[in-house]
Amino acid sequence: MPRPKKLSDEDVLDAALHVMHARGPDALTFAALAESCGLSSATLVQRFANKPNLVRQTVLHAWDGLDAQTEALASSIPRTPAGAIDLLVGLSAQYGGIEEYAEGLLLLREDLRDPVLRARGAIWKSRLCPVLDECFAGTAGVPESIGLLMAAQWQGALLWWAFDPKVPVQEFVEDGLGWFVSTLLGGDGAGNGIAPAKGRGSFV
Repeated sequence: MPRPKKLSDEDVLDAALHVMHARGPDALTFAALAESCGLSSATLVQRFANKPNLVRQTVLHAWDGLDAQTEALASSIPRTPAGAIDLLVGLSAQYGGIEEYAEGLLLLREDLRDPVLRARGAIWKSRLCPVLDECFAGTAGVPESIGLLMAAQWQGALLWWAFDPKVPVQEFVEDGLGWFVSTLLGGDGAGNGIAPAKGRGSFV
């Protein structure tokens, strides 16, 4: 099969991200990417210079995708406590099963190693948390910085799910965050459109 004459950087980075998810960041080499996308290793070196830059650009591309997903979901939810849960449940869909979640932790390792990628994570937090704050605007009894607190609860739920993934991740997150918000609001979750937890014992 002939090699493609041209692929956009976005298409190449999609292929690089596929390699990273399938085999881990350490497996992302110019040779592996050439095999995946069809361009020559020499062409890829001309575009990305070296492996550290290739890895950085690939993870930044992943951040671009997460930013776009966050913005799309944020534009579709009601600004209510139930909407906050819907947003985080929607973001959980990217993890799929336990293998995908575990591979995602390898990308997180790359984020933590690189100050440029760490800064990108901080920017995402600065976008996500205000949306969650808006979902609780006017709701009595919530602590200051509820958005950050809810985001932290969400990340904790993902981790506990990963240790014992008996149910789909979105179901676990929805159940856990529903319990959390209902507890936070003094058991008045139903009045804010929050369904009762189906399996509280699986979360706490």
